Amino acid sequence: MARQGLFVGLLTLDFLYLAAGSPTNNQKIVATDYTVAAGGPATNAAVTFSYLGDRATLLGVVGTHAITHLIRADLQSHNVEIKDLDSARLEPPPVSSIIVTQATGERSVISINATKSQGHTQNVSPDIVFGIDIVLIDGHQMQIGQTMVELAKSKNIPVVIDGGSWKPGFEKLLPFVDYAVCSANFYPPGCQNEQEAIIYLSSQGIPHIAITQGEKPIHYISQGTPGWVEVPKIKAVDTLGAGDVFHGAFCHYILRQNFTAALASAAKVASLSCQFFGTRRWMESSKKPGFT
Repeated sequence: MARQGLFVGLLTLDFLYLAAGSPTNNQKIVATDYTVAAGGPATNAAVTFSYLGDRATLLGVVGTHAITHLIRADLQSHNVEIKDLDSARLEPPPVSSIIVTQATGERSVISINATKSQGHTQNVSPDIVFGIDIVLIDGHQMQIGQTMVELAKSKNIPVVIDGGSWKPGFEKLLPFVDYAVCSANFYPPGCQNEQEAIIYLSSQGIPHIAITQGEKPIHYISQGTPGWVEVPKIKAVDTLGAGDVFHGAFCHYILRQNFTAALASAAKVASLSCQFFGTRRWMESSKKPGFT
């Protein structure tokens, strides 16, 4: 049975290039491949959630600039519904340019985040959580995120945060979170390593915490019990968006599995995505795992 997810955060237009390497000063290089797609942590998570058979709604800022039709077309093709936080916005959406190194799958990124395209809470109806089974917050629309987690908690809807990096405002949001799925670069105030970050998150009353570390095992603590989840060993072609894919897959699986099983299943999907260039081509693969 399909579930309904609400994804709150950054919505960008991404230009991705596959090349031998990044250019140096005053150097021009020719890419061997390229693609254009809507991007942002919550956005890619929503696309993944939809791909796995659920229904995704994305809450972010789009506006009416001419290039937003590229964003809308991409998300429509992946069955993601957009709830625009500023439908009258005339300025262009945030844009990212990404160069993926062909030999290693590593990437270089230059982007504009959501600091200049913040939504307003008056544009959010309390009814938006009606029928929602899970909410993910990526922290790029922090004011909206705080409103949404409070609404979700009032309706007993589980809340997931994508903790790619610490952002001011997370301290107000964390007490409402059920699942904190963070990267190894997520350092709350006063924290300098992974263990300190876990202690901080646990002090906020979050029952389930996971720290992803790329190809290394996922460190978790679930209702006081620590452990590790192995990540599949692969030859990475492109690691861009792997964390976003992981979060979208986690939202799908946590509605069907326990915490550690959902982490393991999400890791398999994210690892598959790393074997293809761009954030969408893995979905066209014939190597699909047994999604449930």
